[in-house]
Amino acid sequence: MKGQLSAEMLIMLVVILAIVAIAATQLIGSAKETSENIGQQTQKLNAMTNDAIKSEEGDFCIVDEDCVGGRCKENRCS
Repeated sequence: MKGQLSAEMLIMLVVILAIVAIAATQLIGSAKETSENIGQQTQKLNAMTNDAIKSEEGDFCIVDEDCVGGRCKENRCS
């Protein structure tokens, strides 16, 4: 009787481990997909922010990248 009980327990353990492995695989897949989506959204947000903070003509600037037109002369966009 004890041998049969141990075999049943072993079968249950294998089934539970299989369920846990399947769930872990699904969670890892979801996490990877979510991470990729977050990365894409972050890149879009950075691009939009960079465009939004550019200065118009006559506004203060330090480098050419600060200006919408891309030209910074004597700390003014031209």
